[in-house]
Amino acid sequence: MNALLWTSDAMVKAMRAATQGVLPDGVTGLSIDSRTIAKGEAYFAIKGDVHDGHSFVEAALKAGAALAVVEAAQRDKFPADAPLLVVDDVLGSLVELAHASRARLNAQIIAVTGSVGKTSTKEALRRVLSAQGETHASVASFNNHWGVPLSLARCPAATRFAVFEIGMNHAGEITPLVKMVRPHVAVITTIEPVHLEFFAGLEAIADAKAEIFEGVEPGGAVVLNRDNSQFARLQKQAKKAGIKRIVSFGTNKKSDARLIDVSLHATCSAVHADILDHDITYKIGMPGRHMAMNSLAVLAGAALLGADLARAALSLSQLEAPTGRGLRRALEVGHGEAMLIDESYNANPASMGAALNVLGQAPVGPHGRRIAVLGDMLELGPTAPALHRGLAEAIKANHIDLVYCCGPLMRNLWDTLSTGKRGGYAESSAALEAQAVAAVRAGDAIMVKGSLGSKMKVIVSALERRFPGKAAHEEAV
Repeated sequence: MNALLWTSDAMVKAMRAATQGVLPDGVTGLSIDSRTIAKGEAYFAIKGDVHDGHSFVEAALKAGAALAVVEAAQRDKFPADAPLLVVDDVLGSLVELAHASRARLNAQIIAVTGSVGKTSTKEALRRVLSAQGETHASVASFNNHWGVPLSLARCPAATRFAVFEIGMNHAGEITPLVKMVRPHVAVITTIEPVHLEFFAGLEAIADAKAEIFEGVEPGGAVVLNRDNSQFARLQKQAKKAGIKRIVSFGTNKKSDARLIDVSLHATCSAVHADILDHDITYKIGMPGRHMAMNSLAVLAGAALLGADLARAALSLSQLEAPTGRGLRRALEVGHGEAMLIDESYNANPASMGAALNVLGQAPVGPHGRRIAVLGDMLELGPTAPALHRGLAEAIKANHIDLVYCCGPLMRNLWDTLSTGKRGGYAESSAALEAQAVAAVRAGDAIMVKGSLGSKMKVIVSALERRFPGKAAHEEAV
């Protein structure tokens, strides 16, 4: 039986909840999804943009939820004997539980934000810290107003290291989240033109990301990208917030975590770096120069938390890409194979450039081609057409053979491409699906990428259905 995460008494006290029915001694976990809830967990009936979680309380309890957290205004919908914690506001009560979780922790805590690379950096930190002590980290991209408190409230009291991802697309969103997490170390991976629809420019994005400094614990540290154009601005903001330990990473010779050399391969990278005055050579189990750059921040962050640097570097060889963020799958095509690189989770100009670079490094067969299947990059504001057209440069530089585009914004790229590189265009991913699937032949490497709203997973799923294969965990070169 799983250990209790929270006793019922502790939850009642933290959330100032009323009770109904016979409550268990405690719960083994927390969930906001009745479809995936595990036996013994507490179900929080949060109101989302589309659904009200109160509609699924009965299903959650039937599935084995130990109790449900519901709002007082809806308690009459449920049987008198249902095990309930009754609160004024369910999301607000989750935030209160998160604060209680932070108060009981004796862990070393690191928080990650940035325009690009948050999730991969968080996952790399999870990997290297897990090898050195009990580690808790946000799942998936739980980095918003409900994801952060849920991740923090799920943190076991005995945790040694905790890693949290903090995101935003508007100014003011990071502040309450980081004040909840109160990290000992904060990492900003980079500042890039993302969410430009909501910001005046890069400086405004940097200022919003700099909100993470406001929650750093006294005596804590920040890790910043010295190669980024906004480094000086962020450094100034960190000092203004009273942070004395500012650690930089990058290729710049003044960097505290400096990339000396990197050898890029199809499935991995070999890195030579100076990390906080330690000369170190290591392998990363995922390809791409962007991964090599972010590994500097990972190792610096781990060292600042008190982890062993050499062991942390060794753990990076075991990194694997998560679904939608570079996961590779071998597709069985006729009597041969093609390689699918699933980057369908999200996209912006910086991550699109990095993914095209990885595709450019991907091996192809004797008659194989490198094919990019691209959907719109969203939330870029008035600059969106030019930023989409600008991808043509990365396509040329990385020797991409064929490009399929979908969405009104990607039309800007399509119109820029030479005739020889044009694979096909459609208004939506669903309309492009048949063309993209029909194009695949043995020896090809296909990368699919676009913003989440572009629904590029539709094409990934179609390729996997048409060409059943297996996840490709190749031996790195």
